[in-house]
Amino acid sequence: MNRDSKAFSLIVKATRLRKDKVYNSFITSPMAPKNKMAPTGRNPIDAINRLVSNQMQQSNILIFPRNLKELGYRKASFLRAKYPIVPAHAISKGKPYSDKMANGLTRCIIDSINHSGGQAERISNTGRVIDKSYTYQDVIGKTKTIGSVKWIPGSGTNGSADISATIAGRSVKIEVKIGKDKLSEDQKKYRDQIEASGGIYIVARSYEGFVLELERRLYE
Repeated sequence: MNRDSKAFSLIVKATRLRKDKVYNSFITSPMAPKNKMAPTGRNPIDAINRLVSNQMQQSNILIFPRNLKELGYRKASFLRAKYPIVPAHAISKGKPYSDKMANGLTRCIIDSINHSGGQAERISNTGRVIDKSYTYQDVIGKTKTIGSVKWIPGSGTNGSADISATIAGRSVKIEVKIGKDKLSEDQKKYRDQIEASGGIYIVARSYEGFVLELERRLYE
């Protein structure tokens, strides 16, 4: 590991601690703003995120929020940068993050990747219903239905993952599972195809577990 790599690893560890002493040491440094909660939004969280962002661009390494609280901070920083003329108190924080249910965990993962320099989107492989039926009442008062209802199956690959992402130039597929849910046979075949082609396949059961596994697979 060269000197730049060692320096970057120290920054990564510092951002992981999230303890008062880390913020206090940063606040007293020459880089920190004098006012912790300045009207411009320059607070310790923003400053650390800017420092991390600069290192990310130089090293082509992405740092993801470690837990849901950090993810909330990252989103707030992202929104402040996106709407610079809007006062911080006027920016909607949206629904709090939660990884207890599949939809909530999916949202956490997608936002984490998109707010950290990657690209992620949800894949829906479900089919759709085309309803061509029509209900009417005839002249004697009877209700009748004519036409048909057709089911159009999804066009995606059987067993495809819930989330497709590109992170640091790598293709990453993420399957969201809650509780004791297991991969189906089609999902196992899809996982094997992705990994055989050099991609990364992750089964996510919690947000923090997902981040640990993603960073291990990306930078091992």
